[in-house]
Amino acid sequence: MMNFPKPDAHALAHSDRLRRQILAKIAAKDGFLSFYEFMRMALYEPGLGYYVAGSRKFGPGGDFVTAPEVSALFSQCLARQCAEVLKQLGGGSILELGAGSGVMAADILTELERLETPLRRYFILEVSPDLRARQRDLLAERVPHWLPRIEWLETLDGLALQGIVLANEVLDAMPVERFAYTGQGFEQCGVTQVDGQLAWAQRAAPPATLGAVQTLFERYGAHWAADYRSEFNPQLGGWFASLFEALQLGVLIFIDYGYPGGEYYHPQRTSGTVIAHYQHRATEALLERVGLQDVTANVDFTAVADAALAAGFELDGYTTQAYFLLPNGLDTYYQAAVKNVDEATAVMLSQQVRQLTLPAEMGERFQVIAFSKEYAAVLRGFTLQDHSGRL
Repeated sequence: MMNFPKPDAHALAHSDRLRRQILAKIAAKDGFLSFYEFMRMALYEPGLGYYVAGSRKFGPGGDFVTAPEVSALFSQCLARQCAEVLKQLGGGSILELGAGSGVMAADILTELERLETPLRRYFILEVSPDLRARQRDLLAERVPHWLPRIEWLETLDGLALQGIVLANEVLDAMPVERFAYTGQGFEQCGVTQVDGQLAWAQRAAPPATLGAVQTLFERYGAHWAADYRSEFNPQLGGWFASLFEALQLGVLIFIDYGYPGGEYYHPQRTSGTVIAHYQHRATEALLERVGLQDVTANVDFTAVADAALAAGFELDGYTTQAYFLLPNGLDTYYQAAVKNVDEATAVMLSQQVRQLTLPAEMGERFQVIAFSKEYAAVLRGFTLQDHSGRL
């Protein structure tokens, strides 16, 4: 922590504006703000939240690196899975949820074109004006001929999609509700203020939170000790219902880090999974640098599956990132990439493959789950190993 980089004066002023806005919301809420509302403001408060303000977030110069930033090989494999689905459908469109820097979209479009895939349009649902501008600039540079068929959306209203929904590291950025098990009951975790500074607080869980946590306790909590803390995503049900309405037929593919429910709420995971990232450093100081650091929670893939199935989707597979990329041609793409390159480039590509696939890197830490609507074919990415039985 002694080497934790200090934000510059401009960034600190930005953070202070958001902190004051959060303090005002705490005052308006009688001194207590749920963690869900705090996380929503920290990430998405208009003009101030981490994802809607202008700081760089992705890549070596940002706060974290996603798989598409690691290597184009990741997006090429994902494109191959998309090509399989789109050809099976006789054509269709892709909707990417939260396109980050835009590099995944650019690499997917390039590979789909090489595979002669019948893609009609590429939709991007992006809530951040800053990220929309960055994505547009990158796509104009990388795939300018695709721009007439790329459309940015702010909501799913009115969308009638036939094709594929993609989301890489989106679920982990959805605000969560935090709770504490006291040994006697449950409390809601949130934020208050002490002498003008943000501070942690707890109160009796309100009915909606209490009902959700009691369900989790009945399913997983037999061995929770007193002061066990964790979180859940209260948005999943409504979110998947809106996706079901927007997708007429096709496939949804989500890639993220997390666990099945039994591992997520393991009795030894006593503090939950919420953490912040700033300048490629992880920190539990969630109330510091508000608006400047990412706040994230691991994904409960069992809850994701439950919500998707309740909305009407079919579960098509669940596996690790490594076992999804391998049947989608990772080795083939790697062998093609290392042909006729110098030794330094070959070493770099080998390092990229290791980062994408090794268990200690992204290979097992990241999971892939897919759902479908009116689509019966088997997805290539789950033919090597399907861990759906772990959900």
